[in-house]
Amino acid sequence: MPAQHPRTAPVSLTALENATEFTARHIGPDATDEQHMLSVIGSASRAALIDAIVPAGIRRAAPMDLPPAVSEAAALAELKALAGRNRVLRSFIGQGYHGTHTPGVILRNILENPAWYTAYTPYQAEISQGRLEALVNFQTMVCDLTGMAIANASMLDEATAAAEAMTLARRSAKAKGNTFVVAGDCHPQTIEVIQTRARPLGLVVKLANSAAEWDAALAGDDYFAVLGQYPSTSGRIDDLRADVEQVHARSAAFIVAADILALTLLVPPGEWGADIVVGNTQRLGMPMGAGGPHAAYMACRDEFKRSMPGRLVGVSIDSHGDPAYRLALQTREQHIRREKATSNICTAQVLPAVVASMYAVYHGPLGLTRIATRVAALTAILARGLEQLGHALSHPSAFDTLCLHTGARTAEFAAKAVAAGANLRTYWGDYLCIALDETTTRDDLALLWGVFAAPGQTLPSVDAIEREGIELRIPAALRRSSAFLTHPVFNTHHSETEMLRYIRSLSDKDLALDRSMIPLGSCTMKLNATAEMIPITWPEFANIHPYAPADQLAGYAQLDAQLCAWLSQATGYAGISLQPNAGSQGEYAGLLVIQAWHASRGDTHRDICLIPESAHGTNPASAQMAGMQVVVTKCDAEGNIDLADLRAKCAQHRERLAAIMITYPSTYGVFDSHVGEICALVHEHGGRVYVDGANMNALVGVAAPGQFGGDVSHLNLHKTFCIPHGGGGPGVGPVCVVEDLVPFLPAHRSGGLAGTEHNIGAVSAAPLGNAAVLPISWMYVRMMGAAGLQAATETAILSANYVAARLADHYDIHFSGSIAGVKGGGVAHECILDLRPLKDSSGVSAEDVAKRLIDHGFHAPTLSFPVAGTLMVEPTESEPRAELDRFCDAMIAIREEIRQVERGLWPREDNPLKNAPHTAASLLVEDWPHPYSREIAAYPTAGLRRAKYWSPVGRVDNVHGDRNLFCSCVPVAEYALGG
Repeated sequence: MPAQHPRTAPVSLTALENATEFTARHIGPDATDEQHMLSVIGSASRAALIDAIVPAGIRRAAPMDLPPAVSEAAALAELKALAGRNRVLRSFIGQGYHGTHTPGVILRNILENPAWYTAYTPYQAEISQGRLEALVNFQTMVCDLTGMAIANASMLDEATAAAEAMTLARRSAKAKGNTFVVAGDCHPQTIEVIQTRARPLGLVVKLANSAAEWDAALAGDDYFAVLGQYPSTSGRIDDLRADVEQVHARSAAFIVAADILALTLLVPPGEWGADIVVGNTQRLGMPMGAGGPHAAYMACRDEFKRSMPGRLVGVSIDSHGDPAYRLALQTREQHIRREKATSNICTAQVLPAVVASMYAVYHGPLGLTRIATRVAALTAILARGLEQLGHALSHPSAFDTLCLHTGARTAEFAAKAVAAGANLRTYWGDYLCIALDETTTRDDLALLWGVFAAPGQTLPSVDAIEREGIELRIPAALRRSSAFLTHPVFNTHHSETEMLRYIRSLSDKDLALDRSMIPLGSCTMKLNATAEMIPITWPEFANIHPYAPADQLAGYAQLDAQLCAWLSQATGYAGISLQPNAGSQGEYAGLLVIQAWHASRGDTHRDICLIPESAHGTNPASAQMAGMQVVVTKCDAEGNIDLADLRAKCAQHRERLAAIMITYPSTYGVFDSHVGEICALVHEHGGRVYVDGANMNALVGVAAPGQFGGDVSHLNLHKTFCIPHGGGGPGVGPVCVVEDLVPFLPAHRSGGLAGTEHNIGAVSAAPLGNAAVLPISWMYVRMMGAAGLQAATETAILSANYVAARLADHYDIHFSGSIAGVKGGGVAHECILDLRPLKDSSGVSAEDVAKRLIDHGFHAPTLSFPVAGTLMVEPTESEPRAELDRFCDAMIAIREEIRQVERGLWPREDNPLKNAPHTAASLLVEDWPHPYSREIAAYPTAGLRRAKYWSPVGRVDNVHGDRNLFCSCVPVAEYALGG
């Protein structure tokens, strides 16, 4: 019987309301596509495929208990009401977070532009030249403003940057002491994170809460480094030059946490001997967002560059001899160093770093100086007015922050400010701090004077004070005289037309999800829906300070509680903290939780962490940072954990076993059927089980780590739960735990959310971490519901098996299963293509295939991880079948080109794969010396004639870039001459 036409079918209001519309928009393949894909795989249904691949022993007994799915419009309306529970007052709290104006051209064309926010980490340099250039601009900006020799491409936040600086100094300074001296007038959140980081490493943090304590600490000989804030958290601007000399006389390192905007007016730390400078760039165009995401920075002496954590963008040359950007000195990075790593950072804050760098490009040195001088002038006027009202300031110097000793009237003045619509900062109980910023107006000064004026007292006049003459409160000896941001890029794009075209020119060079599938294994590059992204710039979420009074953050508190409850349903865990602002931070926090639990039982000797050789590189790095000793366990030929080796290691380390870290499904793309036995074995020997949640996109709705034996997991909300990768950050890495570990979850011990006596302390600067992007995941879960989330998981597994089935006749599928009737053998949510045999037969490497995919308009799969000489493909659920087929067609075409080399029709060293990617310019040369045609080079498949991405550069020479390191803007002529 033919289907009824919609106009004649019975009317169902429920169906017409279409509450599940988003699921159909998020999941790429439709019902017809699914049937075709299943037929290629050889499976009768999606359910049958899942039953065959996912071990029965780990399957969920009951579905997730989540609110039913709602439409995009309904979800946005519900979230808008929730956001309305936040109260956005004028913020004068400071403490490293400030109001800022995001230029509209940057807001619309970067922060809200999928060409920028859906891009992946720029490991594939040829298709990342735009954002790499933006990051070089960021590094140059930081070097210029700090006066340091080298800077990295961003850090997670100022507090963790300071903690990383502590460990960098520990391994770089000649002083052998075990103590880290920290000025008590540093930002409180920085002090907390440093204390958390120092504890498992056995380092002593000595706080100097007065000038006398500071002098006494520096006179000692037991420290390896010191940290000072410039200006201090209370606004004081100290001349630290004599202190630097004293510290250097003891062969220790001097670290400075510096305000990036203030450095346009202050003598930069690099000019008075600082060894490492850290800070954040939030006030350069990124909204406060209740604490994040923001790009922190780290700059250091040139001698430290090979030990500096984080990513470093450098300049190299391509195969045509032209300059090209790339990630430099990657051997420093944790995923390569593994258990020898000194940092576990695997993401930066690329998108916020791009915003900050573009803010500097748009305003230029004169514009930044004007903004900073205006802030300093308003601060001086405010100070003069407060003095006229009879209030004495705690110190005479200031850039943007004033401090008043208000004694018993502190709470009174703070409450009066809130009643007037403003937040001040209570400091040390009986002081009030007032911090101004780019958004401060003349009316704000009148409001503040009104707070401190006695009844009937005449308020000061801005105009009158200005007529008397404004004297900035920056000490003459500390006023900057050196130039900065002299490169043409910071002195060219000041009109909106120029800026718009510059941003567009950079995004045109890159490949992101807005152009094509990014089939990266282990990275889950799925749809980041527009409806999910809309709320992040709502003022109720964006313009709120992380340390505003709790009753002003009620909307965020509700969002936090709801999202944690939903994620608990997805994972099977009892408690969750959203504070970790990256997956690596979530790993680290989870291991600290396990350590704290052991310590609470008197088992402080338990320090062995078992990690399979298939694990992510962050796993052993996080264990090192948590003070654990890594013991690697073997995997068998099918990619499963070797049970015999695991039993032997558990028995050998029975008395010291703290934990095992496993990734499930494994990094090899395998559902290990013995995972329950593995968990039980470790528990039997006194350890806890950490299940890395990087591959959670293969589990949601199907299996839950907290139910099949896991004790702790972290999640990557920038993978499974749709927060975009942003070109390499921001991320969110919630840490999830079973019931008995809940008391140990991270929390700030001063301000923000309340913790418990057992918590591990703060692991990031803000209580809610990267709070401003949490609405993205909230929207995703709310619109998908339990059925939609499970369908997404099952479709991701279906898509991976479809790719494996289509490519099985052309490539070896490494670590595939042996499921009867399933073509390709059966894989989890990703599959590994083994190209090592092709290297022997043709000389073509996995890297050559990755570069040739650029000619097809694809980002390469994950290259040589976790197995050298392979490509790991993860298609995700949101790619339509047409795009999956386009990728498979490209891979099959590439395999045919390899056959041409194997047959001797093309030379091993001169073929389309060895010379890829092909730029448009390279095809226009008069003499074409290659044995294949220009047409084959440019259009390896027919469909590319309709829409072609052209790589802006040829293959980048990584070795040249490391031997000739340039990490800031340099003139092309100077670079060509070798500097």
